[in-house]
Amino acid sequence: MKLRAAMLALLLSTGAHAATPDKATLAEVDKIFADWRLASHAPGVAYGIVADGKLVHVKGLGIQDTERQRPVTTDSLFRIASMSKAFTALAILKLRDEGKLSLDAPAENYVPELKSWRYPTTDSPKISVRNLITHTAGFVEDNPWGDRQQVMSEAEFTALLKEGVAFSRAPGLAMEYSNLGYALLGRIITNVSGMPYQRYIGDTMMKPLGMKSTGYDIFASPADRRAIGYRWQDNGWVREPDMKDGTFGAMGGVETSADDFAKWVRFLLDAWPARDGADNGPVKRSTVREIVTGDNFVSGSMRAANIGGNACRQASTYAMGWTVSDDCDLGRVVRHTGGYPGYGSVVLLLPDKGVGVFAFSSRTYGGASLPAMRAALALNKAGALTDRDTPVSSGLTAAYDAAKAVWKAGDINAAPLGNNMLLDLDAARWKKAIADVKAQVGTCKTDAPIRPISAMEGRFTWTCDTGRISGRVQRSPKQAMEIQALEFTPAAP
Repeated sequence: MKLRAAMLALLLSTGAHAATPDKATLAEVDKIFADWRLASHAPGVAYGIVADGKLVHVKGLGIQDTERQRPVTTDSLFRIASMSKAFTALAILKLRDEGKLSLDAPAENYVPELKSWRYPTTDSPKISVRNLITHTAGFVEDNPWGDRQQVMSEAEFTALLKEGVAFSRAPGLAMEYSNLGYALLGRIITNVSGMPYQRYIGDTMMKPLGMKSTGYDIFASPADRRAIGYRWQDNGWVREPDMKDGTFGAMGGVETSADDFAKWVRFLLDAWPARDGADNGPVKRSTVREIVTGDNFVSGSMRAANIGGNACRQASTYAMGWTVSDDCDLGRVVRHTGGYPGYGSVVLLLPDKGVGVFAFSSRTYGGASLPAMRAALALNKAGALTDRDTPVSSGLTAAYDAAKAVWKAGDINAAPLGNNMLLDLDAARWKKAIADVKAQVGTCKTDAPIRPISAMEGRFTWTCDTGRISGRVQRSPKQAMEIQALEFTPAAP
Protein backbone atom coordinates (compact mmCIF):
# COMPACT_ATOMS: atom_id res chain seq x y z
CA MET A 1 0.00 0.00 0.00
CA LYS A 2 1.31 3.48 -0.87
CA LEU A 3 0.55 6.52 1.26
CA ARG A 4 0.87 9.97 -0.21
CA ALA A 5 -0.64 13.35 0.26
CA ALA A 6 0.50 14.56 -3.18
CA MET A 7 0.27 12.56 -6.39
CA LEU A 8 3.36 13.91 -8.13
CA ALA A 9 6.30 11.47 -8.20
CA LEU A 10 9.65 13.16 -8.79
CA LEU A 11 12.89 11.60 -10.02
CA LEU A 12 15.71 11.35 -7.52
CA SER A 13 19.24 12.45 -8.31
CA THR A 14 21.75 10.76 -6.06
CA GLY A 15 24.72 12.91 -5.17
CA ALA A 16 28.38 12.09 -5.62
CA HIS A 17 31.54 13.74 -6.90
CA ALA A 18 32.80 12.92 -10.36
CA ALA A 19 35.22 10.04 -10.17
CA THR A 20 38.64 10.47 -11.76
CA PRO A 21 38.62 8.31 -14.91
CA ASP A 22 40.85 5.24 -14.68
CA LYS A 23 43.66 4.49 -17.12
CA ALA A 24 41.61 2.06 -19.15
CA THR A 25 38.84 4.61 -19.68
CA LEU A 26 41.30 7.35 -20.64
CA ALA A 27 42.96 4.94 -23.07
CA GLU A 28 39.54 4.38 -24.64
CA VAL A 29 39.02 8.14 -24.89
CA ASP A 30 42.42 8.52 -26.55
CA LYS A 31 41.53 5.87 -29.10
CA ILE A 32 38.19 7.54 -29.83
CA PHE A 33 39.89 10.83 -30.69
CA ALA A 34 42.82 9.24 -32.52
CA ASP A 35 40.50 7.19 -34.74
CA TRP A 36 38.35 10.23 -35.45
CA ARG A 37 41.35 12.40 -36.39
CA LEU A 38 42.47 9.91 -38.99
CA ALA A 39 38.99 9.27 -40.38
CA SER A 40 38.18 12.98 -40.65
CA HIS A 41 41.55 14.01 -42.13
CA ALA A 42 42.26 16.55 -39.38
CA PRO A 43 45.95 17.58 -39.37
CA GLY A 44 45.89 18.40 -35.66
CA VAL A 45 43.62 17.79 -32.70
CA ALA A 46 43.77 18.80 -29.04
CA TYR A 47 41.28 17.71 -26.40
CA GLY A 48 40.78 17.68 -22.66
CA ILE A 49 38.60 16.51 -19.79
CA VAL A 50 37.88 18.70 -16.77
CA ALA A 51 36.43 17.07 -13.65
CA ASP A 52 35.81 18.60 -10.22
CA GLY A 53 37.84 21.68 -11.00
CA LYS A 54 40.87 19.89 -12.41
CA LEU A 55 42.17 19.17 -15.89
CA VAL A 56 42.32 15.41 -15.45
CA HIS A 57 43.30 14.55 -19.03
CA VAL A 58 44.62 16.57 -21.95
CA LYS A 59 46.38 15.56 -25.14
CA GLY A 60 47.50 16.79 -28.55
CA LEU A 61 47.47 14.65 -31.70
CA GLY A 62 48.89 15.17 -35.16
CA ILE A 63 50.78 18.17 -36.48
CA GLN A 64 50.46 21.95 -36.21
CA ASP A 65 51.55 22.53 -39.81
CA THR A 66 52.41 20.50 -42.88
CA GLU A 67 55.66 22.29 -43.67
CA ARG A 68 57.66 21.97 -40.45
CA GLN A 69 55.63 19.03 -39.11
CA ARG A 70 55.61 20.43 -35.60
CA PRO A 71 53.55 18.17 -33.31
CA VAL A 72 50.40 19.43 -31.67
CA THR A 73 50.82 19.96 -27.94
CA THR A 74 48.40 21.01 -25.22
CA ASP A 75 49.83 24.53 -25.66
CA SER A 76 49.16 24.69 -29.41
CA LEU A 77 46.85 27.51 -30.47
CA PHE A 78 43.59 26.85 -32.33
CA ARG A 79 40.80 29.16 -33.35
CA ILE A 80 37.62 27.90 -31.70
CA ALA A 81 35.12 29.55 -34.05
CA SER A 82 31.57 29.79 -32.65
CA MET A 83 32.60 28.61 -29.20
CA SER A 84 33.72 32.27 -28.99
CA LYS A 85 30.03 33.18 -28.58
CA ALA A 86 30.11 31.98 -24.97
CA PHE A 87 32.59 34.73 -24.09
CA THR A 88 30.46 37.36 -25.83
CA ALA A 89 27.23 36.25 -24.16
CA LEU A 90 28.78 36.20 -20.69
CA ALA A 91 30.29 39.65 -21.28
CA ILE A 92 26.78 40.96 -22.02
CA LEU A 93 25.52 39.41 -18.77
CA LYS A 94 28.44 40.96 -16.89
CA LEU A 95 27.59 44.40 -18.28
CA ARG A 96 23.99 43.80 -17.22
CA ASP A 97 25.26 43.06 -13.70
CA GLU A 98 27.19 46.32 -13.79
CA GLY A 99 23.95 48.19 -14.53
CA LYS A 100 25.13 49.28 -17.98
CA LEU A 101 22.47 47.57 -20.07
CA SER A 102 19.19 45.67 -19.89
CA LEU A 103 18.63 42.37 -21.66
CA ASP A 104 15.05 43.33 -22.48
CA ALA A 105 15.83 46.81 -23.75
CA PRO A 106 15.78 47.45 -27.50
CA ALA A 107 19.21 46.81 -28.98
CA GLU A 108 18.94 50.19 -30.72
CA ASN A 109 19.40 51.82 -27.31
CA TYR A 110 23.04 50.70 -27.51
CA VAL A 111 23.56 50.65 -31.29
CA PRO A 112 21.97 53.83 -32.70
CA GLU A 113 22.28 52.66 -36.31
CA LEU A 114 19.45 50.18 -35.65
CA LYS A 115 16.89 52.96 -35.05
CA SER A 116 16.35 53.43 -38.80
CA TRP A 117 15.88 49.73 -39.57
CA ARG A 118 12.74 48.61 -41.39
CA TYR A 119 11.18 45.56 -39.73
CA PRO A 120 9.39 42.87 -41.77
CA THR A 121 5.90 43.76 -40.49
CA THR A 122 4.34 46.86 -39.01
CA ASP A 123 3.59 44.97 -35.79
CA SER A 124 7.15 43.60 -35.33
CA PRO A 125 8.66 44.27 -31.91
CA LYS A 126 12.04 45.91 -31.85
CA ILE A 127 15.00 43.58 -31.46
CA SER A 128 16.05 43.25 -27.83
CA VAL A 129 19.47 42.39 -26.46
CA ARG A 130 17.97 39.09 -25.28
CA ASN A 131 16.83 38.33 -28.86
CA LEU A 132 20.42 38.70 -30.02
CA ILE A 133 21.83 36.39 -27.33
CA THR A 134 19.27 33.67 -27.98
CA HIS A 135 19.24 33.92 -31.79
CA THR A 136 15.61 35.06 -31.90
CA ALA A 137 16.12 38.45 -33.59
CA GLY A 138 14.54 37.30 -36.85
CA PHE A 139 17.78 37.19 -38.85
CA VAL A 140 18.44 34.50 -41.43
CA GLU A 141 20.79 31.61 -40.53
CA ASP A 142 24.09 32.88 -41.90
CA ASN A 143 26.84 30.35 -41.31
CA PRO A 144 28.14 30.31 -44.91
CA TRP A 145 28.20 34.12 -45.06
CA GLY A 146 28.99 34.95 -41.45
CA ASP A 147 32.13 32.83 -41.23
CA ARG A 148 33.74 34.95 -43.97
CA GLN A 149 32.93 38.27 -42.29
CA GLN A 150 35.60 37.77 -39.61
CA VAL A 151 37.81 40.40 -41.26
CA MET A 152 35.12 43.11 -41.51
CA SER A 153 36.32 46.41 -40.07
CA GLU A 154 34.35 48.49 -37.61
CA ALA A 155 33.77 51.13 -40.29
CA GLU A 156 32.46 48.53 -42.74
CA PHE A 157 30.19 47.10 -40.07
CA THR A 158 28.82 50.55 -39.27
CA ALA A 159 28.04 51.05 -42.96
CA LEU A 160 26.23 47.68 -43.06
CA LEU A 161 24.17 48.60 -40.01
CA LYS A 162 23.25 52.00 -41.45
CA GLU A 163 22.07 50.32 -44.64
CA GLY A 164 19.94 47.86 -42.67
CA VAL A 165 19.50 44.11 -43.16
CA ALA A 166 16.84 41.75 -44.48
CA PHE A 167 14.78 39.71 -42.03
CA SER A 168 13.83 36.05 -42.09
CA ARG A 169 10.81 36.75 -39.88
CA ALA A 170 9.63 39.14 -37.20
CA PRO A 171 11.76 39.15 -34.02
CA GLY A 172 10.78 36.76 -31.26
CA LEU A 173 8.99 34.13 -33.32
CA ALA A 174 11.64 31.40 -33.60
CA MET A 175 15.26 30.53 -32.98
CA GLU A 176 17.43 30.92 -36.10
CA TYR A 177 21.20 30.88 -35.64
CA SER A 178 22.81 34.21 -36.49
CA ASN A 179 26.46 35.21 -36.56
CA LEU A 180 25.31 38.73 -37.40
CA GLY A 181 23.43 38.81 -34.10
CA TYR A 182 26.59 38.04 -32.14
CA ALA A 183 28.58 40.60 -34.11
CA LEU A 184 25.94 43.09 -32.97
CA LEU A 185 26.49 41.96 -29.38
CA GLY A 186 30.17 42.71 -29.87
CA ARG A 187 29.25 46.23 -30.99
CA ILE A 188 27.02 46.59 -27.92
CA ILE A 189 29.90 45.56 -25.65
CA THR A 190 32.16 48.09 -27.36
CA ASN A 191 29.66 50.94 -27.12
CA VAL A 192 28.53 50.24 -23.57
CA SER A 193 31.94 49.47 -22.03
CA GLY A 194 33.75 52.27 -23.83
CA MET A 195 36.45 49.96 -25.16
CA PRO A 196 36.73 47.39 -27.96
CA TYR A 197 34.85 44.21 -27.09
CA GLN A 198 38.10 42.23 -27.44
CA ARG A 199 39.73 44.31 -24.75
CA TYR A 200 36.71 44.22 -22.43
CA ILE A 201 36.44 40.44 -22.63
CA GLY A 202 40.20 40.01 -22.34
CA ASP A 203 40.63 42.37 -19.39
CA THR A 204 37.55 41.37 -17.39
CA MET A 205 37.38 37.61 -18.00
CA MET A 206 40.32 36.03 -19.81
CA LYS A 207 43.14 37.71 -17.88
CA PRO A 208 41.58 37.19 -14.41
CA LEU A 209 41.25 33.49 -15.25
CA GLY A 210 44.93 33.29 -16.19
CA MET A 211 44.18 32.65 -19.87
CA LYS A 212 47.43 34.21 -21.03
CA SER A 213 47.43 32.42 -24.39
CA THR A 214 43.87 33.32 -25.33
CA GLY A 215 42.82 36.26 -27.48
CA TYR A 216 41.49 37.45 -30.83
CA ASP A 217 44.52 38.68 -32.81
CA ILE A 218 46.15 35.57 -34.26
CA PHE A 219 49.00 37.63 -35.73
CA ALA A 220 50.01 38.68 -32.22
CA SER A 221 50.29 35.08 -30.98
CA PRO A 222 53.55 33.08 -31.15
CA ALA A 223 53.87 31.71 -34.69
CA ASP A 224 55.62 28.54 -33.54
CA ARG A 225 52.62 27.57 -31.42
CA ARG A 226 49.88 28.14 -33.99
CA ALA A 227 47.96 25.20 -35.36
CA ILE A 228 47.55 26.24 -38.97
CA GLY A 229 44.09 25.73 -40.45
CA TYR A 230 43.58 23.47 -43.48
CA ARG A 231 40.79 22.15 -45.61
CA TRP A 232 40.78 18.56 -46.95
CA GLN A 233 40.53 18.88 -50.71
CA ASP A 234 41.45 16.52 -53.57
CA ASN A 235 42.87 14.01 -51.09
CA GLY A 236 45.25 16.53 -49.58
CA TRP A 237 45.49 19.38 -47.10
CA VAL A 238 45.11 22.89 -48.51
CA ARG A 239 46.04 25.78 -46.25
CA GLU A 240 43.20 28.15 -45.45
CA PRO A 241 43.98 31.89 -45.56
CA ASP A 242 44.59 33.43 -42.13
CA MET A 243 41.75 35.81 -41.28
CA LYS A 244 42.72 38.86 -39.27
CA ASP A 245 40.77 39.99 -36.25
CA GLY A 246 37.70 42.06 -37.07
CA THR A 247 34.28 43.10 -35.90
CA PHE A 248 32.80 39.62 -36.43
CA GLY A 249 35.34 38.11 -34.03
CA ALA A 250 32.65 38.43 -31.37
CA MET A 251 30.92 35.50 -33.04
CA GLY A 252 33.94 33.34 -33.80
CA GLY A 253 37.41 34.85 -33.50
CA VAL A 254 38.87 33.51 -30.25
CA GLU A 255 42.18 31.64 -30.41
CA THR A 256 43.22 29.50 -27.45
CA SER A 257 45.05 26.38 -26.32
CA ALA A 258 43.78 23.27 -24.57
CA ASP A 259 45.66 24.25 -21.40
CA ASP A 260 44.08 27.72 -21.43
CA PHE A 261 40.58 26.64 -22.43
CA ALA A 262 40.49 24.20 -19.53
CA LYS A 263 40.62 27.23 -17.20
CA TRP A 264 37.49 28.61 -18.87
CA VAL A 265 35.68 25.28 -18.58
CA ARG A 266 36.72 24.94 -14.93
CA PHE A 267 35.43 28.46 -14.16
CA LEU A 268 32.06 27.81 -15.80
CA LEU A 269 31.52 24.46 -14.09
CA ASP A 270 32.40 25.97 -10.71
CA ALA A 271 29.16 27.97 -10.84
CA TRP A 272 27.24 24.78 -9.99
CA PRO A 273 25.74 24.06 -7.54
CA ALA A 274 24.35 27.24 -6.01
CA ARG A 275 25.92 27.60 -2.58
CA ASP A 276 27.14 29.87 0.18
CA GLY A 277 30.75 30.98 0.35
CA ALA A 278 33.13 33.32 -1.42
CA ASP A 279 32.27 34.28 -4.98
CA ASN A 280 35.52 35.66 -6.33
CA GLY A 281 35.31 34.88 -10.05
CA PRO A 282 35.33 37.53 -12.75
CA VAL A 283 31.58 36.96 -13.17
CA LYS A 284 29.18 36.00 -10.39
CA ARG A 285 28.28 32.31 -10.10
CA SER A 286 24.58 33.11 -10.32
CA THR A 287 25.20 34.99 -13.57
CA VAL A 288 27.20 32.11 -15.04
CA ARG A 289 24.30 29.79 -14.25
CA GLU A 290 22.08 32.01 -16.43
CA ILE A 291 23.86 30.73 -19.55
CA VAL A 292 21.50 27.73 -19.55
CA THR A 293 18.41 29.95 -19.71
CA GLY A 294 16.75 28.94 -22.97
CA ASP A 295 14.81 30.84 -25.61
CA ASN A 296 11.65 28.74 -25.07
CA PHE A 297 11.80 27.40 -28.64
CA VAL A 298 12.50 23.79 -27.74
CA SER A 299 13.25 21.29 -30.49
CA GLY A 300 13.40 17.52 -30.41
CA SER A 301 15.65 15.23 -32.41
CA MET A 302 16.91 11.68 -32.32
CA ARG A 303 20.46 11.32 -31.09
CA ALA A 304 22.64 10.07 -33.93
CA ALA A 305 22.81 6.29 -33.95
CA ASN A 306 26.56 6.26 -34.57
CA ILE A 307 27.27 8.00 -31.26
CA GLY A 308 26.50 4.91 -29.19
CA GLY A 309 24.66 4.55 -25.91
CA ASN A 310 20.89 4.34 -25.76
CA ALA A 311 18.85 5.30 -28.80
CA CYS A 312 16.84 8.26 -27.62
CA ARG A 313 15.18 11.51 -28.55
CA GLN A 314 16.73 14.68 -27.15
CA ALA A 315 15.01 17.94 -26.29
CA SER A 316 17.21 20.99 -26.89
CA THR A 317 17.00 24.76 -26.76
CA TYR A 318 19.44 27.54 -27.49
CA ALA A 319 20.28 29.48 -24.36
CA MET A 320 22.83 32.29 -23.92
CA GLY A 321 25.79 31.32 -26.04
CA TRP A 322 25.07 27.63 -25.46
CA THR A 323 22.71 24.88 -26.54
CA VAL A 324 21.12 23.01 -23.63
CA SER A 325 19.92 19.42 -24.10
CA ASP A 326 18.37 16.71 -22.00
CA ASP A 327 20.21 13.50 -22.86
CA CYS A 328 18.94 10.05 -21.86
CA ASP A 329 22.43 8.89 -20.83
CA LEU A 330 24.21 12.05 -19.73
CA GLY A 331 21.41 14.17 -18.30
CA ARG A 332 21.73 17.91 -18.84
CA VAL A 333 24.33 18.72 -21.48
CA VAL A 334 25.38 22.32 -22.11
CA ARG A 335 27.30 22.42 -25.36
CA HIS A 336 28.49 24.45 -28.31
CA THR A 337 30.31 23.64 -31.49
CA GLY A 338 32.43 25.78 -33.75
CA GLY A 339 33.00 25.60 -37.49
CA TYR A 340 35.29 27.94 -39.34
CA PRO A 341 37.60 28.03 -42.35
CA GLY A 342 40.52 25.97 -41.08
CA TYR A 343 39.07 24.96 -37.73
CA GLY A 344 36.40 23.02 -35.86
CA SER A 345 35.67 22.75 -32.16
CA VAL A 346 33.27 21.40 -29.56
CA VAL A 347 32.72 21.69 -25.82
CA LEU A 348 30.32 19.69 -23.63
CA LEU A 349 29.58 20.83 -20.09
CA LEU A 350 27.83 18.49 -17.67
CA PRO A 351 27.20 21.06 -14.91
CA ASP A 352 25.26 18.73 -12.64
CA LYS A 353 28.23 16.37 -12.68
CA GLY A 354 31.11 18.86 -12.65
CA VAL A 355 32.62 17.46 -15.86
CA GLY A 356 33.52 19.06 -19.19
CA VAL A 357 34.88 17.60 -22.44
CA PHE A 358 36.31 19.80 -25.20
CA ALA A 359 38.22 19.37 -28.44
CA PHE A 360 39.75 21.49 -31.20
CA SER A 361 40.80 20.53 -34.72
CA SER A 362 42.66 22.34 -37.50
CA ARG A 363 40.44 21.20 -40.38
CA THR A 364 37.76 23.36 -41.95
CA TYR A 365 34.44 22.69 -40.21
CA GLY A 366 36.07 19.73 -38.52
CA GLY A 367 34.14 19.87 -35.26
CA ALA A 368 34.82 16.83 -33.09
CA SER A 369 31.25 16.47 -31.80
CA LEU A 370 31.13 12.74 -32.49
CA PRO A 371 34.27 11.76 -30.51
CA ALA A 372 33.40 14.22 -27.73
CA MET A 373 30.00 12.58 -27.21
CA ARG A 374 31.53 9.12 -27.46
CA ALA A 375 34.14 10.13 -24.88
CA ALA A 376 31.44 11.41 -22.53
CA LEU A 377 29.49 8.17 -22.91
CA ALA A 378 32.67 6.18 -22.20
CA LEU A 379 33.18 8.20 -19.01
CA ASN A 380 29.57 7.58 -18.05
CA LYS A 381 29.84 3.84 -18.67
CA ALA A 382 32.95 3.73 -16.48
CA GLY A 383 31.11 5.41 -13.59
CA ALA A 384 33.05 8.67 -13.87
CA LEU A 385 29.90 10.77 -14.33
CA THR A 386 27.70 11.08 -11.26
CA ASP A 387 25.63 14.02 -10.13
CA ARG A 388 27.19 16.35 -7.62
CA ASP A 389 26.23 16.12 -3.98
CA THR A 390 23.09 17.98 -2.94
CA PRO A 391 23.49 19.08 0.68
CA VAL A 392 20.84 18.15 3.24
CA SER A 393 19.31 21.36 4.54
CA SER A 394 18.34 21.84 8.18
CA GLY A 395 14.71 22.16 7.09
CA LEU A 396 14.82 18.83 5.26
CA THR A 397 16.43 17.21 8.28
CA ALA A 398 13.55 18.50 10.41
CA ALA A 399 11.00 17.19 7.90
CA TYR A 400 12.67 13.76 7.92
CA ASP A 401 12.59 13.72 11.72
CA ALA A 402 8.89 14.52 11.53
CA ALA A 403 8.33 11.64 9.09
CA LYS A 404 10.06 9.27 11.53
CA ALA A 405 7.87 10.57 14.34
CA VAL A 406 4.73 9.86 12.31
CA TRP A 407 5.92 6.31 11.62
CA LYS A 408 6.84 5.66 15.22
CA ALA A 409 3.54 7.00 16.59
CA GLY A 410 1.40 5.59 13.79
CA ASP A 411 -0.32 8.96 13.79
CA ILE A 412 -0.07 11.67 11.15
CA ASN A 413 -0.66 14.32 13.80
CA ALA A 414 2.79 13.57 15.24
CA ALA A 415 4.17 15.98 12.61
CA PRO A 416 3.49 19.64 11.86
CA LEU A 417 1.17 19.49 8.86
CA GLY A 418 0.27 21.69 5.95
CA ASN A 419 -3.45 22.40 5.81
CA ASN A 420 -3.79 20.16 2.75
CA MET A 421 -2.73 16.99 4.54
CA LEU A 422 -5.90 16.09 6.46
CA LEU A 423 -8.06 17.38 3.62
CA ASP A 424 -6.39 14.91 1.27
CA LEU A 425 -6.60 12.00 3.74
CA ASP A 426 -8.17 12.32 7.18
CA ALA A 427 -6.35 11.30 10.37
CA ALA A 428 -8.28 8.06 10.85
CA ARG A 429 -7.44 6.82 7.36
CA TRP A 430 -3.78 7.80 7.83
CA LYS A 431 -3.70 5.77 11.04
CA LYS A 432 -5.21 2.69 9.40
CA ALA A 433 -2.94 2.98 6.34
CA ILE A 434 0.22 3.22 8.47
CA ALA A 435 -0.88 0.23 10.54
CA ASP A 436 -1.51 -1.80 7.37
CA VAL A 437 1.99 -1.02 6.03
CA LYS A 438 3.60 -1.91 9.36
CA ALA A 439 1.79 -5.23 9.28
CA GLN A 440 3.37 -5.97 5.91
CA VAL A 441 6.99 -5.05 6.67
CA GLY A 442 7.37 -5.42 10.42
CA THR A 443 9.84 -3.43 12.49
CA CYS A 444 12.01 -1.03 10.47
CA LYS A 445 15.41 0.56 11.00
CA THR A 446 14.87 4.27 10.46
CA ASP A 447 18.50 5.38 10.68
CA ALA A 448 19.15 5.56 6.90
CA PRO A 449 20.10 9.04 5.68
CA ILE A 450 17.69 11.17 3.73
CA ARG A 451 18.56 11.56 0.04
CA PRO A 452 17.81 15.14 -0.94
CA ILE A 453 15.96 16.06 -4.10
CA SER A 454 16.14 19.69 -3.05
CA ALA A 455 16.36 21.71 0.15
CA MET A 456 12.64 21.01 0.62
CA GLU A 457 12.20 17.39 -0.41
CA GLY A 458 13.93 14.05 -0.03
CA ARG A 459 13.61 10.30 -0.33
CA PHE A 460 14.58 7.55 2.09
CA THR A 461 14.76 3.77 2.21
CA TRP A 462 14.30 1.79 5.43
CA THR A 463 15.19 -1.87 5.91
CA CYS A 464 12.49 -3.80 7.77
CA ASP A 465 11.92 -7.33 9.12
CA THR A 466 9.95 -8.53 6.10
CA GLY A 467 10.55 -5.90 3.46
CA ARG A 468 11.59 -2.31 2.89
CA ILE A 469 10.01 1.10 3.01
CA SER A 470 10.58 3.51 0.15
CA GLY A 471 9.60 6.92 1.41
CA ARG A 472 9.32 10.55 0.44
CA VAL A 473 8.80 13.69 2.47
CA GLN A 474 8.21 17.20 1.21
CA ARG A 475 7.87 20.51 3.03
CA SER A 476 5.27 23.13 2.22
CA PRO A 477 6.38 26.55 0.91
CA LYS A 478 5.85 28.17 4.34
CA GLN A 479 8.86 29.43 6.29
CA ALA A 480 7.87 27.40 9.37
CA MET A 481 8.54 23.70 8.81
CA GLU A 482 5.40 21.75 7.94
CA ILE A 483 4.84 18.68 5.77
CA GLN A 484 2.72 18.85 2.63
CA ALA A 485 3.50 15.35 1.29
CA LEU A 486 4.53 12.08 2.95
CA GLU A 487 4.86 8.59 1.49
CA PHE A 488 5.58 5.18 3.04
CA THR A 489 5.66 2.60 0.23
CA PRO A 490 6.32 -1.06 1.12
CA ALA A 491 8.60 -3.09 -1.14
CA ALA A 492 9.91 -6.64 -1.21
CA PRO A 493 13.32 -7.24 0.44
